[in-house]
Amino acid sequence: MVYKYAFCLALLAVASARPQQKEEPIAILRLDNEGVNFDGSYKFGYETANGIQADESGYVKPIQSDDPENTQAQVAEGSYSYTGDDGQRYTVTYVADENGFQAQGEHLPTPPPIPPAIQRALDYIRSLPPQKK
Repeated sequence: MVYKYAFCLALLAVASARPQQKEEPIAILRLDNEGVNFDGSYKFGYETANGIQADESGYVKPIQSDDPENTQAQVAEGSYSYTGDDGQRYTVTYVADENGFQAQGEHLPTPPPIPPAIQRALDYIRSLPPQKK
């Protein structure tokens, strides 16, 4: 029984030591990196040999808030692009701030239009005076 166990372990060791498929690393053609500065701003960008490209910049901006400890927001703006398996070039531009991540791109789905009945209800609710809690 011990020999079977040792044989299985040896077989497993040989199988895991087999040469792995070699994949050439993708060359980085451009790399810009202005690290995080004292004021919270930064900027980076890169481009690879397989056509991937990305650029982003960030900064801190003042915001209106009821919380006195929450008076600033980090903002990131940028874009990235790549070529899909279908050969088409895809580009996404985005902003991430106190309102969340907002991406835009021609290939991204868009919400359907609001049905007229729901739009009328929303307009009616918006026209009502605010209620106190």
